[in-house]
Amino acid sequence: MAEPWFAERASLGRSGVTVTRLGLGTSPLGGLSSPVDADEARAALEAAWDAGIRFFDTAPHYGAGQAERRLGAFLSDRPRADFAVCTKVGRLLVPGDAPPGDWGFYGDPGLVRVNDYSAEGVYRSLADSLERSGLDAFEVVLIHDPDHHWEEAVTGAYPALERLRAEGAVRAIGAGMNQVEMLTRFVAETDIDCLLLAGRYSLLDRSAADELLPLCASRGVGVLVGGVFNSGILVNPAAGANYNYAPASDDVLRRARTLAARCAAHGVPLSAAAMRFPLRHPAVAGVVIGARSTRQITANVADARMPIPEELWAELDLPMDAM
Repeated sequence: MAEPWFAERASLGRSGVTVTRLGLGTSPLGGLSSPVDADEARAALEAAWDAGIRFFDTAPHYGAGQAERRLGAFLSDRPRADFAVCTKVGRLLVPGDAPPGDWGFYGDPGLVRVNDYSAEGVYRSLADSLERSGLDAFEVVLIHDPDHHWEEAVTGAYPALERLRAEGAVRAIGAGMNQVEMLTRFVAETDIDCLLLAGRYSLLDRSAADELLPLCASRGVGVLVGGVFNSGILVNPAAGANYNYAPASDDVLRRARTLAARCAAHGVPLSAAAMRFPLRHPAVAGVVIGARSTRQITANVADARMPIPEELWAELDLPMDAM
């Protein structure tokens, strides 16, 4: 039996790294929004592995190191050549007492985050991540959310990652952000291999299609897309749904419901179309979807297996102002 599309491998730009078309984001396993106990986290990772997912995205930020520890412990007895892991730099973890829900994470283990996009910060962050996870290396390392730190990131963090890549310590480098503009600068002004774009190439927000994705395609930069559900509204566009971490406006809610109705007319859940939409662009190597439980993994895999007719894509591709 042929493996499902989401377990197929795709090249991450010109880096030589391959990723499964569906990757697991581990921020929920770090206690995003509410605590997740260790057994539940391991069961979710097991379910993802059993489904064929072999690319995992993590970061020190996710639960102040908790996600990295849990992921590393799970992968410790898996064949190292079978999976690829991405982590991030730009936030160091130092001892301190964080209030419950600090940065949206619960269960933080006595550590607080300090922004540091210097070269020294990169080396320390990566060394700490390797120690926490127990992994021998990370295939992909990204500069994490340098929104207000462009100068330090491009003169400190990026050259450090470039050196690590040249030394063979890291295979692919890039940046992960929720915005298009600075990622476009990274692609245009540096030699990154890949990027993780959250929330800006979805059924509701296609802003990356104008300049960023064509530039990535022309320069051989691989794209991973996260935030495909735009904080949940593209799973269930009910009253009170969130869009990009805040309550959705009436206009956004109306457009999401129009998308849902078009999907329903073809017997396709809105979430299934939202998951698959970014992969139609040739620059996109994979989508990264977070999950905190086996139930969510099962739901995501069911969506991934849902056939989507070309007629539906034609309807979903209508200009947003036509909705």
